[in-house]
Formats: sequence, C-alpha cells, structure tokens
Amino acid sequence: MKKRNPIYTAGSFLLAGALTLSMAACSGAQAPAEATQTPSATATPAATAAPVEETTPSAPVSGALPVKALQPKQVDENPYMAKSDANIHHDGYNTDSTDEILPLGIYPEIHVSYETTNANASPAIYFDSYGHAVVPLLGGIAIRDLNAEETKTLGYFSPKQHDGGSYLIQSSYTFLDAENRIVCPTSNNHVLMLRATDEEGNVLPEFEKVLDIDIKAAAEAALGKELTQNLLSVVFDYDGNLWFATGGFRIYPERQQQGVLGYIAHSAIEAILNGEQTDLSKAVFVYELAPGEGAENGIAASKDGAVILTNKNCYLLRANNGVEAVWCTPYESVGAKVSGEGDKTTGGGLAWGGGCSPTLTPNLVMFTDNADPVNLLALDMKTGEVVAKTPVLDDLPDGYQVAIENSAIVYDDGAGTVSTIVCNWFGAGNAGLADPNNDSSIQSYANIYDQNWLMKGNAMIAPGVERVDTVKTDSGYEMKSIWTRNDLSDTAIMKLSTATGYIYGYVQDLTTGMWQYIILDFETGETVFTMDVSNKYGYNNMAIGMYTGNSGNALYCPTGYLELLRLQDRFVYLPELPYREVDLDQAARNVLAQDQFAQDGGEGTVASWRNTATIRNVHPNTTVAFRMNNLSGSTSDLTLYAYGADGKLVKVAPELWSITDETGAAATELTDGALYELRVTVADGGDFDLSETEKEIKLSVVLGK
Repeated sequence: MKKRNPIYTAGSFLLAGALTLSMAACSGAQAPAEATQTPSATATPAATAAPVEETTPSAPVSGALPVKALQPKQVDENPYMAKSDANIHHDGYNTDSTDEILPLGIYPEIHVSYETTNANASPAIYFDSYGHAVVPLLGGIAIRDLNAEETKTLGYFSPKQHDGGSYLIQSSYTFLDAENRIVCPTSNNHVLMLRATDEEGNVLPEFEKVLDIDIKAAAEAALGKELTQNLLSVVFDYDGNLWFATGGFRIYPERQQQGVLGYIAHSAIEAILNGEQTDLSKAVFVYELAPGEGAENGIAASKDGAVILTNKNCYLLRANNGVEAVWCTPYESVGAKVSGEGDKTTGGGLAWGGGCSPTLTPNLVMFTDNADPVNLLALDMKTGEVVAKTPVLDDLPDGYQVAIENSAIVYDDGAGTVSTIVCNWFGAGNAGLADPNNDSSIQSYANIYDQNWLMKGNAMIAPGVERVDTVKTDSGYEMKSIWTRNDLSDTAIMKLSTATGYIYGYVQDLTTGMWQYIILDFETGETVFTMDVSNKYGYNNMAIGMYTGNSGNALYCPTGYLELLRLQDRFVYLPELPYREVDLDQAARNVLAQDQFAQDGGEGTVASWRNTATIRNVHPNTTVAFRMNNLSGSTSDLTLYAYGADGKLVKVAPELWSITDETGAAATELTDGALYELRVTVADGGDFDLSETEKEIKLSVVLGK
C-alpha cells in the first residue's frame, strides 16, 4: 500500500526560403486585415462584513463548509486541447477556475510528497486527460506521481539527455493538446511537441519528440531582420493553428527590442506529425510588432481567435492565410514599477505593461492595465472597444503599490454577470529585472523573484484582493466592486471551484508568520477556512501557484522546501473499522452532469456528486461511508446507483445502503449544509465491486432523486 505523509490530521526543422509576413501598426483605430519543522493544522472560520478585514478566529470548525455550487464556467471546449485542466490557467480562456470539486473542510488533512530530484518541490502545472500531472523536471518536462511519499517520476523528457541540447523547457506556457501530447516553448526559441503516453494512457518512460520547429528562425526569415526578443508563449486556436508570441516578463519600449506575433498553420503541423515533408515557408505567418513592443504573458484563445496582450496593446488575431489583426486596442501603463524609498517592499512588479495574461468570456476580454491607479478593462470580443473600466485596489495603506501580475480569476455566470478577482503581486518581482542586460524571458527563481520576499515572506509584498463584477445592462456594461480585502497578500494564483463556490489560496498570516491554506467565500470575500502549515520561511509557495487535480479532493501547493503539499478531505472511511484509513489518493469526488447521469442509466435527477473509493484488504462484506453535505429533502425520495464494470448505473438494493448522521443514527429529513454519511455495504467480487483484485473493493456510487 502506498504510504502517505500527513503533516497533521484535523498540496529542428530547418527553414528554407522566405516566409509569409503580415505587418501592421497598432493605433487607437482598428488595424486592418533547511531542516523542517512539522507544521500544525487548524481549521478556523472568520466572518466579517465587506469590505472584509481579517479577524483572528478563536474556535475550530466542527463541521464542513456548505456547498455553494455555481453554474459551470462558460468556456467553449477547444477541440485541439486536452479535455482537462490542461494549462497553467486551467483552460484556453485563462479563467483560473475549475469545475472540479475542491476540499470543503470535511475532516481536512494536509499530506506531503517529498522532493528528492528537483531543487524545490515539484510545481504541478496541469493535468492530462488521464489525470497525470505534467511538471517541470531539471530543465525538462515530466509526468510525476505527486501523491507518492517521495515524488516519483513516471516519464520525462530531458533536453540535455534526450536531445543533446543545453536549452530549457519554458514550462509556464506549456500545455496539453487533444492527444495528450505536451506542447512547449523552449529557451532556444523552438516549439516542441512531446508524446508522453501510449494509446491506453500508459506513461512512456522517455517522451518521444514528434515535432520541433525553430520559431525564431521562421520569424527572422520573414522579417529580414534579427529578432531581439525570445519566444515566450504558445497556444492552439480553435482551428488547430499554433499561435506564438515573443517577449518576456518585462519588455522596455525604449530598448527597441524587435518582436513578433504569429502562428504555424494546422495543416503543416498535421503533415509533420504524419511524417511528411513540409515547406514551412508557406505555413508560418508572422505579424511584426513595433520595436519595443512585446508580449509579457500568455495567450488566450476562443472561437473568435487568439488574444494577445503586449506591453502596449491588446490584439485579437485570426488566421486567414496570414495574420489578420481583427482589432488592436491600446492601453495605458506607467511602466515598470519598483519599490521606492519608504516602501514596505524591496522588489517590484514583473511587467512593464499590463502584467496579467488576458482572460476571455464568450463576449469579453478582461485584463488589467498598469496605470496609476491600475484599472480593470473589459473589451468587446468582436470589436475591441473598451466597454467598461474601473480602478482596482486603489485604497491600499501607505507604503504599498499595485502590480497585478497573475492572471485574474474570471467567472461568467452565463446570466449577464462576469466576476473578476484580482490579486496584488507588487514586491515579489526581482528589482534586477531593470538591468539592461537582463533577459526577462528566463524563468528561474533567481531571475524573476525578489530575494527578500523569498526569505522574509509575504510581509515583503503588497496586499490586496478584490472582486469586481461586470454586469450587462440594457445600455451596455457596468462595473462594480463587490468586496475588497486589504489584509491579504497572495502570490499563489488563487483558484475558483464552481463545484463548491469558494476561492482557494495559500497565504501567510502576517501576525504569526504562519503559512496556511485559506478558503474565501466567493460571494462575500470573507475567510471561511484556514489550515496552518508552518511559520518557517521556506514554506513560501514561491509564487508558483496552486494546482487542482481531477480527483475532486486535492489542492496542491509547492513550497520552497522540498515538500509538495496537498489539502484533502477525509470524506470516506470505514465505520466498522475505524482504525483503518482509506487511502485518499485512491478516492475521488466528481460532479456528474444530469445528461451524463441519464446516459449512464440513472432515472430522475442526479442528487449528489459521484463518490468513488478503493478499499484494500477487505472483509467479504464491507461497509463504506461517504461523508457529504450537499443533500436535502427526504431520504425516502432518494435512490442509490452504483456503476458496474460496463460503465452503466444499476440501482442498489435498499437493504445495502442508508443515510445517517455522524453518529450513525438514521436520517430521514436532510438539510443542505449538514454533514451526513452515505453508508454502503459492498461484497468483495460482488456486482458493484469494480476491482478484479481479490480482497480489494472499488466502489463508485451516486444518488438520484
């Protein structure tokens, strides 16, 4: 059995010939075509009115957070990307939200996977369709088991070992395509595509490089001049064209660096993957940027095209046998921000321009500028017109500046309201980025981050988290601030779970120095849950962010120590064998959509999440209890279904299951938010046992009404 470590119980193709070149200038008008200490854990509530100021909770939470489910996020599925949270911002819209379930404080635990290979805990970036975590590894890229006692590499690609190269994989803007291939830009300006799994989803010990294109050579051949910016980010549009942007995390206009935007045609990529000879001079298209203009973050894509934010402008670009600039909208920036005399910080911001990757909804493009004060802008997707604009985080205490460097959380409720959560990041950036010889496209801790912040923690970065709603009205759009938190300093790229209705973060309590998981109420911004980790400086999350798996029960957070944390709920246990712990990494909670429930054979309406668990060394008949708090109504109206080996739902006989309270007493009327137990008796090798292993049960059930 896999061991778990609880912290505490209470994570080249050469190019020949000239390439097609599309050039346009952007103006205000549209353009034409150390030894560690065992941390403690607490789960504590805090409730205050908005604008919210943090209070110190005094009593532990005895129950779980009520589920406040939101409508699923409004993101059109990209047919060329994996059907999963497939990039650093979860999806091609860059929403930083997930429809997966995240922990709710149901007997919460923090577990650890220790790092023995990398210099720091493995930063899990995204997950493929099989649930494998794709992460950086020693300059390359790997699939790793993040739940093992020691983080285990299952398969990898090393530029030095497998390609004889000294380049690095630029992992921040790597993503997974529809075939679960890893698409990644490199530090030597190539884009690679790596085959990491076989047809059954088994991880290849050594990834196979199936595509390698020199982007810089392509652009320089087209421009007839040298590019002085490096490749930064790539993404597939909805027609399978691979868009790319050059730049870095800080592009100074006065340095007059030459950059481009562009794409590789889908037909050429398919031909290369099929082993065919391809004339890339007819398949790579570029859009010349004015000297000194360049991208500083990732690319977003929707059915309308690719949206790229440079340090000067926001573009909607479309592939039309060349780069068609559908629109180009300039925005304001006061330039690179650094700490000044009297500031409480020593670092600065990462970007000269807007700083955060653009985020899309079906109708809008959302991003922050770098003006003073910083504004949130909403652009019409079709026209590029600024339809709404408002200052954000404009009431901070003296001694703090604002730089919104992480992609905002953007949630479209599908009913006319777009909620944007922005987080201040100022102070975490390395002031050395201002050095004229600095290459800000190099993604390393030493190059990007302020050493004082790494060592002293969140006291060295500016506070500020704010939710702003953009509301569609009869006369256009209006923006309004819903809540503000000036007591929280966050660099963890907060995440929103639509399944639970909460915002998840990892912050440091500036009074105690304690690093902790934190959960905010989406509606009010108040802190509803914290769980302490450690007050050691090395538990800084390194501004890498948190990551969610597809198990519905894991929130990963890397630390500066060799520990990858994961927050989990003890939502399944064995009431007859209380001394036995179910392996949480072999358990899952997933949202089951109504249409899928019906397709699988369920009758009526789906009334719970799908709960799955594997139990080892079982007795002939074993009772498994799933804890859940999203039930309501009468138990007599509920029917339990279990999945069979054929993937179909079958009704479970009433005598084999019951719903009880936490004491085991039968429950008849259920109250939403109260914690109940669904107790199911399953036989080893019986109809509902999905495991073929003797003395092992795998059970997957869902309630219907």
